Amino acid sequence: MNKDLTQGNPQKILWAFCLPMFGSIVFQQLYNIADSFVAGKFIGENALAAVGNSYNITLIFIAFAFGCNIGCSVIVSQLFGAKDYKAIKTAVYTTLIASGVLCAVLMAAGLLSCDTLLALMKTQPEIMAESALYLRIYIWGLPFLFFYNIATGIFSALGDSKTPFLFLAVSSSANILVDVLFVKSFTMGVAGVAWATFLCQGVSCVLSVVLVLVRLSKIKTSGKVAVFSGELLGKIAVIAVPSILQQSFISVGNMMIQGCINGFGVSVAAGYSAAVKLNNLVITSFTTIGNGISNFSAQNLGANQYGRIREGFRAGLRLVWCLCVPFCLVYVFFGKYLLLLFLNEGSAQALMTGRQFLWILSPFYFVVSAKLAADGVLRGTNAMRQFMVATFTDLVLRVVLAFLLSAWTGSATGIWCAWPVGWSIAMVLSLVFLSRRFAGAKGVYRTAATARGEITTVT
Repeated sequence: MNKDLTQGNPQKILWAFCLPMFGSIVFQQLYNIADSFVAGKFIGENALAAVGNSYNITLIFIAFAFGCNIGCSVIVSQLFGAKDYKAIKTAVYTTLIASGVLCAVLMAAGLLSCDTLLALMKTQPEIMAESALYLRIYIWGLPFLFFYNIATGIFSALGDSKTPFLFLAVSSSANILVDVLFVKSFTMGVAGVAWATFLCQGVSCVLSVVLVLVRLSKIKTSGKVAVFSGELLGKIAVIAVPSILQQSFISVGNMMIQGCINGFGVSVAAGYSAAVKLNNLVITSFTTIGNGISNFSAQNLGANQYGRIREGFRAGLRLVWCLCVPFCLVYVFFGKYLLLLFLNEGSAQALMTGRQFLWILSPFYFVVSAKLAADGVLRGTNAMRQFMVATFTDLVLRVVLAFLLSAWTGSATGIWCAWPVGWSIAMVLSLVFLSRRFAGAKGVYRTAATARGEITTVT
């Protein structure tokens, strides 16, 4: 059901909208967690390291899919807030066409360069073949990744966060069962893990895209709807390209950090692979709630409800901080037991590596969550320059400090310490940019209305 986010109590509206999104991302992360769980428990430590190693490259593709998602979502949200339903349909069709072309290019590039990318990360010889196999199967499933992300972005833009949750709950649960079936019963190894994700995500993608098209057909519009608009594509690209660059550079940075980690051996790489899955569950959850704040901000921007944007940020900050408490406590005190979902008791060095990673990072979830909530407002109000500055500051600091601190300490512990520093400085930048955005809101926000009734923008 489509929902107008410009009416009602901002906290109640935002929390009701974001909590299903949080549930969705938990199930989304189950895809990757299930792959690591099955690889580590039923195949071995090398398989776990191979899946984790490939994951850093898959994040590049996810970055492009995420950019298409957020670009379409923000613009459709603004159009929905402005009640421009005809333009909504054109924006969706335009995104599907442009994303299909982009996806085909990425598939070709990925299949041709996956061995080179793995070599650049200093992938150990004993896991090279399995890493490449997992990665190639993943690349063949990129259309499912792209169009599913676009569909979820459209649902969110229309104020519907429950439908994506239901799709993910079913498909992620099925993925776990198919993972075990392919690996345990059919003895397909790492290939079974990859094919399980391919099949389950494919079914989820097809169903969600069909439902999006059905939902759009029920929105009444007059006259012929254009299936492509260069003007709307440009507006989408203004949001999508910085988001793609942000996520892509983060992925490249993670690949560089992975190369540094690989230098400490397979056990450290396996421990990091297990712990980073748990960490990514948290960070991706905060990022998704940030996306919800973007949708809320964009709809209210389109409806000229500027005061509600500030209230939405405060409500979003309270929400992410409520989530920080259980995550932090569980990871600090019970992280060992979660890591044992992926590792065996005999993997002592890998287990200790994962525990150290969680001990160092989890107390700083309060910091990074505040940054991501602020980023949600910046992105939803088209403040992409400020958003990019804060994000790249975090990335550069983390990569540079990972190499410096690991060399100084002579251990991977130095790498883990780079995360809190980058998060803290980037949070300060994001909050400063946001406070300037809110200061004198009447002068900062202005409507760029045209005779044709264009959407509201921010200068």
